[in-house]
Amino acid sequence: MKKGKILLIGFGPGHHDHITHRAKEAILESDIIIGYNTYVDLIRELISDQSIVRTGMTEEVSRAIEAVRLAEEGQTVGVISSGDAGVYGMAGLVYEVLVEKGWTEQTGVSVEVVPGISAIQSCASLLGAPIMHDAATISLSDHLTPWETIAKRVEAAASADFVIALYNPRSGRRTKQIEETQKILLQYRSPDTPVGLVKSAYRDREQVIITRLADMLNHEIGMLTTVIIGNSTTFVYDSKIITPRGYQRKYTLNRLDQPLKPHERLQEKAEPWALHSHPDFRDENTSSQGLTENGAVAVLEESASDSLIETNSDSIKASSTIAQEKETDLPLYNLALEALACLDPNADKEQDSTGSLKKKKQSTNLIPRQGIIEIFEVQVSPGVAKKSFSSEQMLTLAQLTSNEGEMMYSPEHTIFLRLPQVQPEEVVESLKSVGFLVLPVDSCVQVKACDFCDMEKDESIPIAEELGRRLNGLAVPKELKIGLNGCGMACYGAVLEDIGLVYRRGAFDVFLGGKRIGRNAHPGQQVVEGVPAEQVIELVEQLVTTYKNKGHLDERFHKFFKRVGSVLQFRHAEYTGPLEIDSICGD
Repeated sequence: MKKGKILLIGFGPGHHDHITHRAKEAILESDIIIGYNTYVDLIRELISDQSIVRTGMTEEVSRAIEAVRLAEEGQTVGVISSGDAGVYGMAGLVYEVLVEKGWTEQTGVSVEVVPGISAIQSCASLLGAPIMHDAATISLSDHLTPWETIAKRVEAAASADFVIALYNPRSGRRTKQIEETQKILLQYRSPDTPVGLVKSAYRDREQVIITRLADMLNHEIGMLTTVIIGNSTTFVYDSKIITPRGYQRKYTLNRLDQPLKPHERLQEKAEPWALHSHPDFRDENTSSQGLTENGAVAVLEESASDSLIETNSDSIKASSTIAQEKETDLPLYNLALEALACLDPNADKEQDSTGSLKKKKQSTNLIPRQGIIEIFEVQVSPGVAKKSFSSEQMLTLAQLTSNEGEMMYSPEHTIFLRLPQVQPEEVVESLKSVGFLVLPVDSCVQVKACDFCDMEKDESIPIAEELGRRLNGLAVPKELKIGLNGCGMACYGAVLEDIGLVYRRGAFDVFLGGKRIGRNAHPGQQVVEGVPAEQVIELVEQLVTTYKNKGHLDERFHKFFKRVGSVLQFRHAEYTGPLEIDSICGD
């Protein structure tokens, strides 16, 4: 007797463009199609001569039992579900029936779950990007789950700040569940929280509505509607609901040039969730801070205003601006009030004489309800060609990291700092005041000279320091290490860096494309000897500029050198490792 098979087929939202190739194959492979009437109609064009078993909406159990019975008779049975068969679909129920019958995969009928696009995904795609972070799906149907349990799940997801997708929100007889759900959510979310209502996604009667939590019941919501409620960082921009990818905001000393410059990143069009200069959340004593020096920019986004930083390679220029537009000109502010700080809508507020809620004067430090942490990242060293730390420097590092900060020593002989909830400009000032060289963490140039002979051969040190002044912190496609050795011994290993300089007999030998780490680590290719000291700085600057302008994003220098074939007048030559011969024991 032919061994039967059950195909649990998720066919997505219903439009043929969104049915996977495997799902179409599975439908054609089936001898019998079993499904809810509406679902059968949605895929009717894909059904040829198969038998069809149709049932009503609430007859899932009978469909599962019938599918198992037919499969045990040797039939290939396609059990169809909209969306994904494993998400509020038929997959679990069929498995339950099989388990009750003592089924095993080895001896029983074959079972294959064919995945499809779930409603949370299809509806989210029509709304924008509302589920970019942690999300919970909750069915409000209490036919199979007690309402008390559903309510607990709604409250748990709301209190944990999940984006929430509600399935089966309302039917002709079930009208109170969605109302109770809204009440629960309003205990934890702002009334302005974005809500998307999507009915019949990618079907003929598709309907997409973007509203807010307080108003969502003013719109039609039925069994074919999926309700997606944003979290405390979700915002609406240009008729799209967007949830930022992460809660933890990390910032570092930035660079002169990058795809999205710091002042662009903080504009409404690029990062609207970072805007928080609404008067309700601005304290007159609070201001944002910024720092730039030699192309390095640090931005601290405080609770009340934005800092837009202008970069200048010769001097520090920092300007702080507070948006003056009216609320009607920037409606996004209404949705961004909780975006960065995730505050309780009425926390730290009091009524004024007009009855309006305003922020309490004594609350100058806003503490995020959901624990958003701003982390400032920076790396420091005693200098380009200096290895010794003073006790004052070590004490400064200890003080900066005393409040849950982190301090790590890097292979590049720098101290890597991760400091939560700090003022970047104050940190940098304190580091520089004790003689530290302060560098960004991101993809940038880092100049390092040999430092293990106590600089006894120090003729080239001025060149290294000048290179550091000109190039340290400059933005490039990927971290670019420039190493300089003060003598032909090259004990520091500059030849292993992206650009290596070895000072020998009053001039420099130049090496390009070294690779310090990895199983195929290798020294750079020596491209020229005897470059005079007065010319080497200009040469290195030209090399860096070429890489900066022509390198691909995240492309390391040795890969760039190999790809382009030549940099300036220097042609790439493939590195050939030393020949290794395994000798016979005893020879």
